[in-house]
Order: sequence, then structure tokens, then C-alpha cells
Amino acid sequence: MLVAHCCCKSSLARKVAAVAMVTTPLCRQFSAGRAALAQARFAQWIDASTGKLNTGALESKWKARWAEIKERQAKSSAGNTGLSAEDVDQLFYVLVMFPYPSGVLHMGHVRVYTISDTTSRFYKMSGKRVIHPMGWDAFGLPAENAAIERGIAPDTWTASNIGVMKEQLARILTDFDWDRELATCDPSYYKWTQYIFTQLYAHGMVYRKEAMVNWDPVDQTVLANEQVDKNGRSWRSGAVVEQRKLKQWFAKITDYADDLLRDLDSLDWPEHVKSMQASWIGRSEGAEFAFALDLPGIESISVFTSRPDTLFGVSYLAVAADHPLVSSAHLPASHAKEVLLCAQKISDSQAGGGDATRSAKTGVFTGLFARHPLDSARQIPVYVAGYVLSGYGTGAVMGVPAHDVRDYEFSQANGLSIHAPVVEPLSAAGIQSPDIPVFTGDGVLRQIPENGSFGGLSSAKAAKEITKAATERGVGKHTVNYRLRDWLLSRQRFWGAPVPIIHCPSCGAVPVPESDLPVKLPSGIELSGRGGNPLAKATEWVNCKCPKCSGAAKRDTDTLDTFVDSSWYFLRYTDPHNTKQPFDVLRASAVMPVDIYIGGVEHAILHLLYSRFISKFLWRTQSYGHQAVESLGSVSASVKDAIRRREERASALNGEPFKRLLTQGMVHGLTYKDPSTGRFLKPDEVSVDKSTGMPRIKLTNESPATSYEKMSKSKYNGVDPNETVDTFGADATRLHMLYLAPPQDTLEWDTQSIVGMQRWINRVGRLVDSACKDVAKPLQSFEHALVGRSQWDKEAKETFRQTNVAIQRATESLTGTFAFNTAIAALIELSNYLGSVSDRSHSTFAYGLTCLIKMLSPMAPSVGEELWEVVRESGYDTAATASTDATVASVFDERWPKVDESALKQQHVTVVVQVNGKVRFRLEEIDADQSQEDLIQAASKHALAKKWLFDSSNGKQKVVKKVVHIPNKILNIII
Repeated sequence: MLVAHCCCKSSLARKVAAVAMVTTPLCRQFSAGRAALAQARFAQWIDASTGKLNTGALESKWKARWAEIKERQAKSSAGNTGLSAEDVDQLFYVLVMFPYPSGVLHMGHVRVYTISDTTSRFYKMSGKRVIHPMGWDAFGLPAENAAIERGIAPDTWTASNIGVMKEQLARILTDFDWDRELATCDPSYYKWTQYIFTQLYAHGMVYRKEAMVNWDPVDQTVLANEQVDKNGRSWRSGAVVEQRKLKQWFAKITDYADDLLRDLDSLDWPEHVKSMQASWIGRSEGAEFAFALDLPGIESISVFTSRPDTLFGVSYLAVAADHPLVSSAHLPASHAKEVLLCAQKISDSQAGGGDATRSAKTGVFTGLFARHPLDSARQIPVYVAGYVLSGYGTGAVMGVPAHDVRDYEFSQANGLSIHAPVVEPLSAAGIQSPDIPVFTGDGVLRQIPENGSFGGLSSAKAAKEITKAATERGVGKHTVNYRLRDWLLSRQRFWGAPVPIIHCPSCGAVPVPESDLPVKLPSGIELSGRGGNPLAKATEWVNCKCPKCSGAAKRDTDTLDTFVDSSWYFLRYTDPHNTKQPFDVLRASAVMPVDIYIGGVEHAILHLLYSRFISKFLWRTQSYGHQAVESLGSVSASVKDAIRRREERASALNGEPFKRLLTQGMVHGLTYKDPSTGRFLKPDEVSVDKSTGMPRIKLTNESPATSYEKMSKSKYNGVDPNETVDTFGADATRLHMLYLAPPQDTLEWDTQSIVGMQRWINRVGRLVDSACKDVAKPLQSFEHALVGRSQWDKEAKETFRQTNVAIQRATESLTGTFAFNTAIAALIELSNYLGSVSDRSHSTFAYGLTCLIKMLSPMAPSVGEELWEVVRESGYDTAATASTDATVASVFDERWPKVDESALKQQHVTVVVQVNGKVRFRLEEIDADQSQEDLIQAASKHALAKKWLFDSSNGKQKVVKKVVHIPNKILNIII
């Protein structure tokens, strides 16, 4: 069967291919004609004396050529706005997490963008219409702080950094769709961020309430959690951070908790990332009980528990430090001062986002008692406890020390009496330890008076019956609780999208009408990082008219969390220049969900969770998706079906934004330390012996302590990508980055070994040059040679097999495992084999060589392009393909080679012959897949058979008792 291995790109090319299939002489004549034009040699880029590649000139050549190609493609596609079902099927969205424009690319950037670029180029060569955009997550505190330090405006600083980073991205040969570029600080972008906020507000998904924030009492400003150190002090003033209540905006992400948790199962994401998200959402099923209080304004304390079966074991109630009960209005005068001081201590210890473990055992008795919901005679003391958080459940828990380790430890620390256990294990193995006599598992309710009629029931049965009884009495209910809290959207900083709300004394909070968006940041604001919210001082900007009543009103002076900006940017990329809506329904629906999303695992929770929430909200409200497209009368049925199929294939019928996720590991650098002092050493304090590779401290000649650690300035182990590219070239840098480790693993960067990739590039270049030298030699097209495949000699068949093995391994790596190191290893093995081929006039060699170049190109773009130009200008490519289309301007216009499964099977093998388990000789280069009987027959005819298989006394073959046969590998004859 004839297998098509290339794609002819025009009718002319197809005609030439057809002729080549029929007549070899014509193909030879054409090759000879192309040979006359041959001039290119890869060796022209290699310095003859040093052997180094002139990477700068080579990369400049191809960057200029790519710019020309892009311009030509843009002109040819201008005005082509139609969308067919075939277009939808071919669209492929490769997205890399957009960066904060710091102005400096580090090696982590180089790694993620190399992965993204390689993936994008591969899918383009696979026939997909790839979308590969880039933009800038440009709002946020770093730019504001940089502006304060340098005395310049944040927008000026940001724009400058973007320009620098675009140049750096070009240096590592990335191919992004710059016509889709966006920046979140651009009013044309944040207009629609504000619009989405107003849509959330309109659907009841945004609300405002008082919440605790980190407050710097010296600088008089709100601090982000990251600005509070581990000791609870401000990063800037050093003051002890306080907790204060301010009115804040929240999004009801908890309304989507079930969807966010359930739909994780449909995603092709790393399991550890899905587990992290599931844990963050934290679904707990249980019951909510009301413990009655005799207080005006607070009739009861509601608590959630996942163990209703332990209700009769409650020893105390514990409330959060900011629970409504904790106020002088409700606390007994005899306890109020002590309780409020303790609550403030707990709040301060949690400043900066620290968890409750710091103050887990801290607590104080409030002086209040509550009544047990199913035993009104029992009075339960109420405590304030450091381990209770207001954002989880009801902000109150029931303490059951006999069945919860945390409750037991709190009881011990605060001298509480512990109620007797109410649940007993089915066996003695249930007790946790002699030191902590706590049983935390399911068991059976003890037959004691406290448990009443529930005694003897299993934990599961008791939980249902106790909840049912509480429900009937109106003091409880079954409920599902989540660890997930509503999303705090507002920030008291300048450099962000202003919250599009106007506060009117008469009308209350009024969203800014769409016609008045964007609410732009005012200019000329003096930023100091002190004195509270900068926007509150912009009097002219703050004072405005109410959109409803036209009365005097004030703008909201908060800005939106930058996670809001990044929670929908992937949708804006689909239609980045739309001035009438965030994105066109059809364009977004045709592209979403993102096929492959690439970025750091550090964003595995918040960014991904918020993006999923906003995407689901917009999908549910039919801003995009197959349901939204169904209502568009101008869209054909075939396109609608294609969009529905796309969502179904991605299991994204509930608005999931990212079909597949690839999280790359960090890049660690080689770090030197003084073994006696532990001081980090600068690179110029260490010398490395060129012959042994051993480092020495120059001053003392001692061996430094070496390790690989996260790159940072303080450890002097950072590597400047610019210097690496200058020294070794972008292609070698990219190959080295991909080869050192699978993308999910931590990568230990070793600059010295990058020279190995340089040498390999040169070897491949010389192999191509040598193959293309004698291009006037008669050559068949590969397609024509394939017809007579059965007549190929052994070397030709093995060349074809080796080529297809490499194709299979590289393709699987780039589509399945993302093990780019495996793909490169396969290409190195193929190049080594091709270098050993003796008959290079056979078209299987040409086919293997051109496949090698194509598969190398996504990872090493400028080298791949140059090698492809060499084979094209020499006419050598006609030996591998019948295409002669002159419009094919780039190797990336070629098709990625397909695997011929029939070629993977080895034609000849070497079988090891063992006698009684010991190796005695080998059957070299015999036909593969021979039967056991045939192999025994062949073994008996081997020159060494007489010594091992025959009796020397009579010349007869020894009796064979047993044969162990591993096909194509081992024949073990037991005699």
C-alpha cells in the first residue's frame, strides 16, 4: 500500500508529484535542473578555525525572512473574515500564561516560551490553524512600587518594560501572533474587564461587605498579603501589621463550587493540580446546628460539622476572632476586655494571610453559654479560638475533644473539661495514641445516657438520624460546606482597573453604564505608597454625577484584583480589536476552549480557579459557547455543529476554559557556598578546572559546597538568557533547555554542557551538506521508490525503519507526554544512524534526512529553516518529496511526517543463543519473527553448534529437554 508522506500544496505540485510517480527519468532531470541552482551550504555559517556557528547572522537572516512571510500572509488574508466548519475543526489554540512585564526575561521565561513555541510550530506543521498569542499582565503592585522608587508614572515604566521584553522574546526565536497582543493596563482592555464586573453585578454575583484587611499603621495603607513578612510586619515601614475592617467587593465564586469541583474530572490536567484545586474548594458534607443563646440580636450560634454523629460529645463552642458575637455589645462586661484583647491578638497573628496554626491553641472564654440543640438542659461554654476562621462555614465550630485532635489540643491548652467519648471504635485499633486519647474514625455510638435513643447506631446511620431529629425541631439541617471563600476583588491601590461603581446618597451603589466605560485612571496622581488609597485623593476624578438620578455622587476608589484581569484574557485574544464587545460570540466559540495551556505550577490554584469561574459565568450567560451560537441566525448549521463538536471533544460543555494543562517545573541554577561560613559565592570567586570540571574557591583553593537551587540574585546563581544566546545561539539554547529534563520536572541548568547541542547542530549541518554536494546524481522521488519497496536492499529498509521509529517517538512526545527530551534523543539517534549509511543515493536516505530537518525545526527554528533551504536550493528535497511548489517559503509550511506503521517492524535481528542459560553464540542478521523450530534448525547449523549442541563422542545432537524462546532476542536451549 502506498503511504503519503508529504503534502503537496498546489495543483502544480500535485501534477509534478503525479509525473514523478510514473517516470523516474523526469524526476532525475528535474533534480539535475535544481542542482544547477545549488549554492547554499550550512558550512558557510561555521567558522573553519573554531568550529563555532555564526548564530547571530543566521538568526538575523531568518528573523527578517519570517517578518516578510508574516507581512505577505497578512496581505493575502486581509478581508477574509468568513468561518467554515472546516476552519473550526482545524483551529488549535496554544496559550502560554502571559507574563508580568518586569523588563527582564529569566531562564524560567525561556523555558516556558520555548515549550510553547515548539508546541505551536509542531501543530502548524501538523496542519492546524494555530492561534498562539502573547500579551502582558501589566497591572499590579510591582509596577506601582517601581514607579514610586523611580519617580515615574506606572504606565511609562510598564510600556518601557514591554518593549524590552518583546525584543528578548524575539531573541529566543518565538513565533507569537503579535497582531493579537494585549496589555491589561490598556483602557481598550480594562474597559471590558470593568464591563464583565458590571455583568457579574447585574446577575447578583458581586456584592460589597466589610472584611478584614492588612493595615500598616505607619504608612496608613492597606497591604497585600505578600507585603507582610513572616513576623507580621510591613515590608516597607517595619510596623506590626494590624487587622482592620474595610468595605470590600466580593464575587460569589462559592455559587459555582459544585461545578468547579465536579468538572475537574473532565479535564486533561496533571492529577496533582486537580487535587490542589479540589482541596482548595474543600467540599464537606455534614450538618448545621443552632445552639441557642439568650442574647438580644443574636438568638443562636450556627455551627457546621462533618460529624453529626458526635453532636452529644460537644464540650464547648469556638467562634472566630471576628465573629459578630465578639463585641462589647454582646459580651458580658466581666469578660469583654480580656476577650477583645485576645481576639485582636489572634487577628494580628493571622495578618498577611498566615494560617490559623500560628494561634491554633490561643483562646479565651467569652463568659457566654449556649444550649445544646437536642438537649436543652446542657449548657455549652463559648470560646474565641485561634483555629476558627470566619470565612469557613459559619465562623463557629463545636469542640469535641474526644473525637478531634485539634479540639483536644485546644482543650488541653485552655484547661477545658473534656466530655466523655460518645463514639467507640469497632476495634481497639481506632484509638489514635496513648498520649492523645482521641478516636477520629467512624464507629458505633456508645450505649450511654447522653446518646439517648441513638446509642448503638453506626456513625453513618446516627449522622442521618441526628440531623433528621434536629431538622424536625428546627434547630438543624443537612448541608454541604466548602473551604472555598468568596473572591475578594477590590484593592486599595492605584495601578489597577478602577471598580466601575458610583456611590450615590440616594440610589446607593450604581454600576457605570457601558457607554461610560472605561472608567480611566486619572493622570497626575502622586504615588508615595503611604497615606491610604491614592485614588481617594483625586477629588476631581472621584466627584461625579449619579447615572440614575444625576445627583452628586462619588466614584468607588478601589481597583480590581489583577486576577480579574487574567481571568478572561484568553477570550479577548480570540477577538482583540473588538471595540463594541469584549469578544465576538462566534469567534470566541469557534476557538474555545484552549487546546493546550502552558504555565507555572505556582498558578495551579488561584489563577486557574478564577479563570474557570469567569469562563463558566460567561458561558452560562451565553457570552460564548455552542448554546450562544445556536441563537445566531447568520451562522450556518455546519459551523454550529462544528463548534458543538469542539466543546464535546474537549469535555467543555460547562464552560471550562482550558482543555489540557502543561505545568512546567522551575529552573534551578548551580549554586556555590563557602563550606565553612555557608556564604553564597559569586561566580567570579570560583574557578572551574577545565580538565576535571571540579570547582575551587579562588581565595582558599577549597572545594565549595555545590547544589542546584532556585535562581535568585542573593544566591548569585542566576543566568542571563541574553548572555547564553549571545554565546551559544538561540537554537542551541532552546534545544538544551528542552533536552535537560521533561517540562514537568525541575530543570537543573548547566550552561557548560550546552556546547554539546552546538556540536550536534554542526554535525547535522555537515551531514546535510555532504548529502547535497553531488546533487547531479540521478535520484528517484521517495514516492516512486516506495512503489518498489519490496525490492529495497537491507540498508534501505533499515533506513526507512529508523526514520519511522524517530517519527513515532518525536510525534508521541509532542502530542502525548510532552517529553521533548525524548523527541530530541530520537532525532540524535536518527542523525547518528544516517551518518553511518553507506548508500546515500537511495531515496530512503533523503527521506530520512528531510524528516530529520522537519522534526528538528520546531525546536531549533533558524537552524531548521537554513537546513531546509540548503536541501531545497540543491534540489535534494525532490528525492524525498514530489513537491516543487515555489510558494513554499518556509520549512514550517511543510507537513510534519507521518508514521508508516508497517515500517516499524524490524526486518533483521540478532538472536542470542544460550545453552543451559549461558551465552554460547549469536545468530546475526537473521530474518525477524522466525519460529522456534526454525531458529533451532538455524542454531544447529552454526559454526559453534558442534561444540555446544553435539556429543563429541558420537557426533550426534544432544537431547533437547526444554527451549525458552523470547522472540527476536533469545533462544535458550536446555540439553
